[in-house]
Amino acid sequence: MRAAALFCGIGGFCAGFGRASIPTAWAVDNDLYAKETYEHNIKGVRFIREDIQKVSVASHDLEPVDVLHAGFPCQSFSQAGERRGFDDPRGKLFFEIIRIISEFKDKKPKVLVLENSPYLRYGEGGIWFLELQKQIQRAGYWFRETNCAELNAYEITHLPQQRVRLYMVAFSINHFRSGKFNFPMHKDPRPKRLDDYVDFEGEKDSEYYLDEENRYHKMISKKVSNKRSLYQLRKYEVRAKEPETCPTLTANMGAGGHNVPFALDSRGLRKLTEQECLLLQGFPPDFEFPPTVPRARRYIQVGNAVTVPVAELVAERVKQKILRESIGAQESVQA
Repeated sequence: MRAAALFCGIGGFCAGFGRASIPTAWAVDNDLYAKETYEHNIKGVRFIREDIQKVSVASHDLEPVDVLHAGFPCQSFSQAGERRGFDDPRGKLFFEIIRIISEFKDKKPKVLVLENSPYLRYGEGGIWFLELQKQIQRAGYWFRETNCAELNAYEITHLPQQRVRLYMVAFSINHFRSGKFNFPMHKDPRPKRLDDYVDFEGEKDSEYYLDEENRYHKMISKKVSNKRSLYQLRKYEVRAKEPETCPTLTANMGAGGHNVPFALDSRGLRKLTEQECLLLQGFPPDFEFPPTVPRARRYIQVGNAVTVPVAELVAERVKQKILRESIGAQESVQA
């Protein structure tokens, strides 16, 4: 089996599917720094750095794959944003996925896996989701409300990050007799250990720390009751997280102090390093940012990434569906 990625970012989907033995043939993203991080860590993938509106099957010689996954831009569909949906140019980029799929004609991917904000299901009274459903069905896929699930990394993986995202899986009507899909919903019984991801004992570079005279330092320090917990500044309000819990890591961590989780270590109060954030997103310890990527861009990249173990769990279920229920697989078994 082979997969391909649109809006691949630094490769969360690709890494997760790779762990499930579904390697990536090609990946598309228009961000230069994402390309640098991706190629620094994920080898053997044809990376196409291009505006998706300029990408086509013919002009870029895109080879057919079994699975196409895409974490398309969520800002237009986020409850915390302006909620412009498909009226936003970023929201309209979803239709580029449908266009590229259609260009494959009779060689369309068997499976489509999408990730976005959970609010996409409810925005505009459900109109956003109905439009998305209509487009996917017209492209030739089984897809309806039951093909969606809000998966929380904290619940279904070993990670201590509270991160709820909407996953959507559609199946080609030419390869499957139904679109039924069982999402990975079982809780992971392993205990959460924030110490495995955040260094509370050591010291980091000076730029990660808040000066004691900094107003944010004063605000957060007043809330510190557990030195093994994380603290988050949200619109001038300090939120203390439960023990062994990390708040959702977001792309706007790269835009300043807001939304960045803070920890108290042996030296003082500091924000999480970008490497700690990578670990909390489930990337392996040897996954690293190349030195050419600015620190602010690193936080943006990790906040935008698909959580790797969640992608892996979804990929395993997709693989099982292909092997057991695709028309070709059924005919092979019967023969």
